[in-house]
Amino acid sequence: MYPFEAFEEEIKEKLSLIVKNIKLELPPEEIADMAFPCFSLAREWKKGPEEIAKEIAEKIERGEYIERIEALKGYVNFFIDSKKLANETIKSILKMKDKFGSYESNGIKIIVEHTSANPNGPLHVGRARNPIIGDTIARILKFGGYDVTTQYYVDDMGKQVAILFWGVKNLSIESKATKPDHKYVVYYQEATKLMEKNEKVKEEIEKIIMECEEGNKELLEKIKKVYQPVLEGILASLKRLNIDIDEFVEESKFVIDGSVYEVIEKLASMPQAGREGKAIYLMLDEFGIHGRNKKFYLTRSNGTSLYAARDIAYHIWKGERADIMINVLGEDHKLEARQVEIALKLLKKKVPEVVFYSFVSLPEGRMSTRRGRVVYLDDLIEEALERAMKEVEKRGMHGEKAERIANAVAMGAIRYNIIKVSPDKAIVFKWEDALNFEGESAPFIQYAHARCSSILKKVKFEEKSSYEFEHPSEIKLIKTLAKFPYFVKRSISSRNPSLIANYAFQLASHFNAFYRDCRVIGSERQNDRLALVKATKQVIKNALNLLGIEALEEM
Repeated sequence: MYPFEAFEEEIKEKLSLIVKNIKLELPPEEIADMAFPCFSLAREWKKGPEEIAKEIAEKIERGEYIERIEALKGYVNFFIDSKKLANETIKSILKMKDKFGSYESNGIKIIVEHTSANPNGPLHVGRARNPIIGDTIARILKFGGYDVTTQYYVDDMGKQVAILFWGVKNLSIESKATKPDHKYVVYYQEATKLMEKNEKVKEEIEKIIMECEEGNKELLEKIKKVYQPVLEGILASLKRLNIDIDEFVEESKFVIDGSVYEVIEKLASMPQAGREGKAIYLMLDEFGIHGRNKKFYLTRSNGTSLYAARDIAYHIWKGERADIMINVLGEDHKLEARQVEIALKLLKKKVPEVVFYSFVSLPEGRMSTRRGRVVYLDDLIEEALERAMKEVEKRGMHGEKAERIANAVAMGAIRYNIIKVSPDKAIVFKWEDALNFEGESAPFIQYAHARCSSILKKVKFEEKSSYEFEHPSEIKLIKTLAKFPYFVKRSISSRNPSLIANYAFQLASHFNAFYRDCRVIGSERQNDRLALVKATKQVIKNALNLLGIEALEEM
């Protein structure tokens, strides 16, 4: 158990002798180290929260970690023994190194499905929010002891790939683009325009979709040869952002192996099922879904499966291979996700957790690949690299070293700019925000790590059995270091990776304050402060690793 966890457990143990339901809060650092709100006890105790807090505080004594308790405005505030915390935290970090903040394997298997973008063109910045969130969640879960596999569900038989396939086979377009996803997207865009104007083109594309849904293996292979280069282009972009995906599952798998028809057959026998000719649907009134969405169609009028039915088959397949399923989806998929959840519950199968994220839009509106109104991820990457290179060259670096550092700074800036915002909050994309290298940004945190490295290179640090810290900036920094495992756990339980991003920024800020206020090299307490610098460097690195951002030794 980590020192700050032991403090938290000690509080719970003492409170459990007085109250039943214990829910602690992490208050602002200037108020207390941990707090217990008493407002929910007012009715039961027939007293005001302030009186309850005072009564509880008087009953609790100091402990191994609890140094002081006070009642304030309806809260019982707890203060930790800073000296004990400092010694145990520093020693724990220096001993555990890259593993500080992590948890032992719990044997729980999780499949995190993310990205799953239609392979019909390059990722735009809006869609890039999905893989960055998904990859970061997967990293945090692995760090927390879970056995994690990431999956990309390839929509290889939907409308988008059918349009792309038709466009490549029927149009002659010259493109200056060399990257395949950029080269092929123009076929998709032109074919979309023709389909909207020309009924014959629309019919030909619908025929392609129909044959795929019927399981035409030969056609599916031909389509794969067209979309595969696009998918590889998408994956190349993700690779630049330090994102790899473990497994790829094609939608057509569940048509070819027949599992989707087993699902349809079982759902068709449910009391909620209905038919319109060969079209099978579920009535969802009893589940709170009304209006035009109350009929959840599983098949077309010709009996072939719809995307939703194949999605249900995919989730059953996933559920057999994992204890927990986590899907990262845009907020526009809430209805579909709810429909799939209902169907899985009817079939008594595992239901996925869903992390919904809000849109990334341009100041003039939502991005659209189909309309060509987008900021492509690759363009953002190139712009970030160009700007980062200028910043690095200002510091007198050139050649391969400058390129490597600029790349780490640029990719860090992009990932951090997206992950620092809670998934449920919308982002309006602005170049000046996306390429911010100062303030609340990855380069700011990376620079703190590089500064730690620079200090440690100048003088030798000797590990000791105990360390002394007194300055308020030292104590504040140590308390922040100690809370890293707490934020790892909170991020896991809430499935919110922005907590780690915000923590990393706070840690870098507190380190800068410590560096400003406390002389390290040449001070009377040089070795103790070097221990604090070394510990800080390690925890910044651990946090950046969870965010998929490189911790730089120099900048």
